[in-house]
Amino acid sequence: MYRMNGLQILILLVAIYAAVAIVVYKYLKTGFLIFPPPPETIATQSKEILVPAKEGDIIQYTPVSPAYTTTPTKKFLEDHVTFYGPIMAIKTNKTAFFDWFTRVSPILRIYGSIGVIIVVLVSVLITFLLFFALQYTLVLQPEPTGIYKPQNILLLPGINEYVPSTFAVWFAFVLTIAVHEFGHGILCRVENIKVKGIGALIAVIPIGFFVEPDEEELDKAKGMPKMRMFGAGIMNNLVVGAICFVLLIFVMGAAVPTNAPVIHGVYQNYSAYSAGLPQDSLIMAVNGVPVATRDEVSAILNSSHPGDTAVLQIQKDSTIKDYTLNLTAWPAEFGAHGSGFMGVFYYDGGPVIDTVRNMFSPIGFLRLISVPFDMSAGGQYLRVLAFETPDTGYYTVPYPAIFWGLVHLLFWCGWININVGIFNAIPMVPLDGGYILKEGIERLFQGRKVEKYAAFVATSISTIMLVILVSLVALPYLLHI
Repeated sequence: MYRMNGLQILILLVAIYAAVAIVVYKYLKTGFLIFPPPPETIATQSKEILVPAKEGDIIQYTPVSPAYTTTPTKKFLEDHVTFYGPIMAIKTNKTAFFDWFTRVSPILRIYGSIGVIIVVLVSVLITFLLFFALQYTLVLQPEPTGIYKPQNILLLPGINEYVPSTFAVWFAFVLTIAVHEFGHGILCRVENIKVKGIGALIAVIPIGFFVEPDEEELDKAKGMPKMRMFGAGIMNNLVVGAICFVLLIFVMGAAVPTNAPVIHGVYQNYSAYSAGLPQDSLIMAVNGVPVATRDEVSAILNSSHPGDTAVLQIQKDSTIKDYTLNLTAWPAEFGAHGSGFMGVFYYDGGPVIDTVRNMFSPIGFLRLISVPFDMSAGGQYLRVLAFETPDTGYYTVPYPAIFWGLVHLLFWCGWININVGIFNAIPMVPLDGGYILKEGIERLFQGRKVEKYAAFVATSISTIMLVILVSLVALPYLLHI
């Protein structure tokens, strides 16, 4: 049975979206779904509409084709569908959903006020980190590789080298935007700001959501009500991200690492390396003796000596093959050993589980955020939390068919929500952190002699932050021209 690969499925989805978008766009512009009817059909179907002339009592008769009249379908599409280039926006003015939250307005105002405080703290922290990153870039002048590549600055699945284009990532991406925008919409109604409409942005798949507050009522809102509304999206992202990370830690507690002798790597220039033992393979037998654990392998080799020969039966995927190793002396850094040394190191998932269980803290969450970028030995082991790797086969887990899919979904939902929340907290307009900064400065300066400088101060801070962000992207290139 033929099965399409990921690229073929993507091409098919793009083709379907393009066809639908073209038909809808053409219908909105012309009133025809595909092709206009023949001229003679228009002529026979037309009727005369009386249009009074500007002067006199002469009545002018103008034939108008029904094809160009507004049908209920066309009116519906005009009210609910808009195009921004290739992106289709589907919107509705039915926003009664947000009104339900006014029943718990006092609780949500407290939640929003806490959110403003958290956003301010995050804004201060991220500002210091950005200045530190700029200083680091100027002093160490890193090469424009890895995380410094332009595509890795953008949080685009499949474009960013560290963010894969998987279902878990795209689901997390859509969820993050929905959580953010709905936060704005809910706090709008809590603060008595009318929500004119809500909608989704679609380009093959949903890529975003939006909430349209009433601009006049938003302009009238001042101080904390306005700041709570702007901070709600960030607060929602941080809360949802933290919940996902907590659930991830609990779920990973159900995974039991294997004690099987899985070869995770070999030491260069030692016997296993010379014999060509494959990475991520399983030792089935040593010198003809079946083994099931690392301890059983060690028990057999403890009686060997440097210079002895060991025959390993190795399984790699579905292939089983024998490898002959000439054992050597142990390296000095491992201490004194009288037995022979193969030159392999096993996969040990125990430290991974222990590390994850100890992540119930802000430092632990930061450790989780670093997982996609961490190229250290310890970081490589933690990649099992976010990526499809052979390491997932080295654990005994409940419900194997869905367990790792759930782990990856929780990881990316937490990771993207927290990163989007932190980024939006940067004190720079048009980000939410920038609007909170602007509103706070205006209220702080109000009624004082410096009131006229409020806009200048807010604009200056936004400009400085923009320059820093651009510099962090451009300097690795400019410093190596």
